[in-house]
Amino acid sequence: MIAALLVSGPLFVAAPALAQVRAVPAQPASEQAALRGVEVFLVNETDAPLADAGPRQIEVTATDGTRLMLERTPGPTPTIAPHAFAKARYVPVGVAGLAVPPAAQHLPAEIPEQETVVQSATGSSAGVLARFEPHEPIYGAFGLDDAGGKLQVSFAFRPFAEDAPLQLGNLRFAYTQTMFWALNEPSGPFRSTNYSPELYADVPVDATTRVALGWRHDSNGRGITDSVDINRIFVRGEKTFDLGSDWRLDVAPQAWLYVGNSGTFHDMKDYFGYTGLAASIQQKDGIKLALSARGSVKTGRGAGEAFVSYPLRRLGGGFGIYLFGQAFTGYGEALDRYNVNDTHARIGIAFTR
Repeated sequence: MIAALLVSGPLFVAAPALAQVRAVPAQPASEQAALRGVEVFLVNETDAPLADAGPRQIEVTATDGTRLMLERTPGPTPTIAPHAFAKARYVPVGVAGLAVPPAAQHLPAEIPEQETVVQSATGSSAGVLARFEPHEPIYGAFGLDDAGGKLQVSFAFRPFAEDAPLQLGNLRFAYTQTMFWALNEPSGPFRSTNYSPELYADVPVDATTRVALGWRHDSNGRGITDSVDINRIFVRGEKTFDLGSDWRLDVAPQAWLYVGNSGTFHDMKDYFGYTGLAASIQQKDGIKLALSARGSVKTGRGAGEAFVSYPLRRLGGGFGIYLFGQAFTGYGEALDRYNVNDTHARIGIAFTR
């Protein structure tokens, strides 16, 4: 992969003469894509370890031909092993060819966000679509007997731009809705739905670590007499490990406290517990295996869920979706069955993973 980047034609490669570390940027699709950050490989071409964060600024040419000046984001200085590489993240500071006053060159350029306009049979629509992000997987999966169908939609949204004052760019609103389709029953009704809005701050610690603090509400959407809902204040950490050969490992422990009422059912914490752990291993544009677990050490009750996915476009034909498998065991897959121990397996397709 590194060798391919070194010979890529349209990219400018910065190689500081003294440090002998070569900065090899990935090619962004456009200026808009570069605003979300560009990954740069710092290649140590010497026979000794070097501590180097990379050049402060580099110039690249995007796929659409736009020339961009990128600046390194703050972070720790890595020590790069001989003939190995580290990764850094860069963001645009201006378009190459435009004059940038020396006094302002260390500041991010103010590039206003633009609307995304879509033309369809209902007319033209516009919005700040670049602020939407994947959250939990979006999928439809189906199993035998009482497993039925499980459909999920999920997204996260940044209310403010990334460079908003007071760190408001770290704020996220997320929403997940999970629906259970009883295909084994004559009329095929939707027997249950989980509604899960979240509000949290997602703060980068360094290039491979993030910490989130926020609030999550889970509800079955019913009335006063049969409402099943919980409110939690949570803290979550996420660490990524580069395993090489385009493989990565993500580990995300989580803990929470319950706040407010829980509808008419007050023993849900005995089944959901106070801690959880998610982990995944995946190859870029390849297979991904994800596992999550939560539970109560005191009661010994909890749940585990596994996902496996593979991009169908790897098989040809231009399919931009994933082949997807999902399995659950334990308590609380559907909120209104929080005290029922279920085991289900399903297979289907996913749009995010």
